Amino acid sequence: MFSPAIFDGHNDLLSCLWHAGDHHGETFFAGRQGDISLAACRAGGFAGGFFAIWVPGEREGAPDPMATYRAFAPISVEKAHRITMEQAAILLRMSEARPDAIRLCRSVAEIEAARAAGAIAALLHIEGCEGIGAGLEELQVYHAAGLRSLGPVWSRDNIFGHGVPFNFPASPDTGPGLTDAGKRLVAECERLGVLVDLAHLNEAGFWDVARMTGKPLVSTHSAAHALCPATRNMTDRQLDAMRETGGLVGLNFGVAFLREDGVKKADMPVGRMIAHLDHLIARLGEGGVALGSDFDGTMTADWLGSAADLPKLVAGMEAAGYGAALIERLLWGNWMDLLRRVIG
Repeated sequence: MFSPAIFDGHNDLLSCLWHAGDHHGETFFAGRQGDISLAACRAGGFAGGFFAIWVPGEREGAPDPMATYRAFAPISVEKAHRITMEQAAILLRMSEARPDAIRLCRSVAEIEAARAAGAIAALLHIEGCEGIGAGLEELQVYHAAGLRSLGPVWSRDNIFGHGVPFNFPASPDTGPGLTDAGKRLVAECERLGVLVDLAHLNEAGFWDVARMTGKPLVSTHSAAHALCPATRNMTDRQLDAMRETGGLVGLNFGVAFLREDGVKKADMPVGRMIAHLDHLIARLGEGGVALGSDFDGTMTADWLGSAADLPKLVAGMEAAGYGAALIERLLWGNWMDLLRRVIG
């Protein structure tokens, strides 16, 4: 079986480590129970990806897995500032303690060097910028520390814009677009070479970014709205706009964003993921599609329990007739091409 190295568009390991009180990432190296661990990554060919900082809201109890609508209230900025810093520090400590295993990377050259050395290449990402103020001072500091990607919002409103709730079936056109602060954030990211992730931004915000940026339009972890009309997915009109900019979508592994019924049920065949890949490739071209698992942040199919199971997805691609060259682009090459154009 063809087994290339895999670069992934999104995981929530840092927030899981933070929630568990593991501020040095020791369980990642020791074999934590979860989607992303050093052993699972090495077993599955996971060689790098976007490592997200995500600040949780107030606890609301366990969500109903059959629910197709969830909305999220804004969160405390003071809390977000603290937790964003704490989660960033986890990745910095991990990279410093075990550069043989994982490295914080600031460029494609550093990603490729980590891969050559057998270390996981970690790109620091912020998912929802409550930890950044309207003056953007924190953005300057995080960029200096290694931040190379951010999503202005998660699926809740903040000073930068409006996030989409989790809803099915529904349009992502759920409210106003970017605020003035959000437009300043996007402009400064473009100046610094920080990727702006559209994954949780509503449709009005998407078009605001499209009008003001000269960079590729990117969603790090979404799927095709035409196949699963969840608000988190990209419509064909959005996909067409992304293609015009040389943009990219990383396929989200979350079953609620892939299944025809939009519910969190793990009994989903690999063919459903292939169907989304087929649709995305048809709209974006072979160079505009990659992976964006959302590991450690979403429910995946029962056969895809962790990064160790990624070869099963590769096998599904092969069974669907994807050639080795296309698989390599989907699993590694397309992210590298995109990142060269955005972060350098």
